[in-house]
Amino acid sequence: MVKLIEKADTLIEALPYIKKFYGKTIVIKYGGHAMENEELKDSFAQDIVLMKFIGINPVIVHGGGPQIDDMLKRLGKKSEFKRGLRVTDAETMEIVEMVLVGKVNKEIVSLINQHGGQAVGLSGRDGGLIKAKKVKADIGRVGEVDRINPQVIESLDDSKFIPVIAPVGEGEDGKAYNINADIVAGKIASSLKAEKFILLTDVEGVLDNNKKLISSLDAKKASDAIKKGVIAGGMIPKVECCLDAVKEGVGKAHIVDGRIKHAILLEIFTDKGIGTEIVKG
Repeated sequence: MVKLIEKADTLIEALPYIKKFYGKTIVIKYGGHAMENEELKDSFAQDIVLMKFIGINPVIVHGGGPQIDDMLKRLGKKSEFKRGLRVTDAETMEIVEMVLVGKVNKEIVSLINQHGGQAVGLSGRDGGLIKAKKVKADIGRVGEVDRINPQVIESLDDSKFIPVIAPVGEGEDGKAYNINADIVAGKIASSLKAEKFILLTDVEGVLDNNKKLISSLDAKKASDAIKKGVIAGGMIPKVECCLDAVKEGVGKAHIVDGRIKHAILLEIFTDKGIGTEIVKG
């Protein structure tokens, strides 16, 4: 009986958040270990399906770097990076698009559907969803977001479908461009004026000098932490992506440990949450 009461208490704790986020859009960047571990993949899909059934509109943007690396290796093509960006010639871009759109995207869609949802796979090229422009560095078909056409996603908001988006954009030249999934997710969240932008990572969140979780950051605190080296390395672009999103109209951004089962539900439906929330300040 005690365990049953505890379950009821958990539901009651979630009730104010369910009411608050009903009808709202939450954009989730799905990547890292959460995409590779079978148990975590199931946990993620269950979270997404539950959100949709209680009236929230989840929008998923996924990565796929390890899967691209694996396919390039199988095809005898070496992965090359400059300043953290994949060098993407025309042949590599074909492989990137094949893996992201034709393989990873469809696997995520299938997984959500297996758990009772109705997911729809989209490439950024569908309906002019993501217009890209080539980055200045000479690394081939690597792009940045020029603009987002939110109508493609908004047309699904009031329906039962869950959009799952591959981060491939189309340039003015009609060619496909590979774009960082974190940036795509942040820009989509901004264009939709999403209630939340959740970035799943392979760390707890943003940590202080003592390796303890920082539960909340605003723009000033984040800027100071970057200057002092508290936020460093690969966490810098993630934090900057979140700061851009909240500056452009997203309610809150969250950097969350995707290695934890039901990480999304724990972050948005509990009083304390489990990651770092980033606010405009």
